[in-house]
Amino acid sequence: QVQLVESGGGLVQAGGSLRLSCAASGSIFSINVMGWYRQAPGKQRELVATITSSGGSTDYADSVKGRFTISRDNAKNTVYLQMNSLKPEDTAVYYCKASITLVTHYWGRGTQVTVSS
Repeated sequence: QVQLVESGGGLVQAGGSLRLSCAASGSIFSINVMGWYRQAPGKQRELVATITSSGGSTDYADSVKGRFTISRDNAKNTVYLQMNSLKPEDTAVYYCKASITLVTHYWGRGTQVTVSS
């Protein structure tokens, strides 16, 4: 019902920036919360940031506070993750998630972010 397509990943040097985009289509007006997650090799998937449909409430993992900013453009049905001051430990596959209810979620396919030393 909801399709999510991530873009913007790539290779960047430490200290650099990337902006990830997640374009949503389908039953987009049912989405309550959108978020970004990441999964590094050998590690569990972890929450990076979330944003409500209104854009009035955001939440961040402690590891990215002050460096990452999540935002959304409802006119474009897109959520963004601006990543600044990137560190090698930020290297992971980043996934976009749309939450319809507490038990109904949709995931994008992921986009690779690699931060070199």
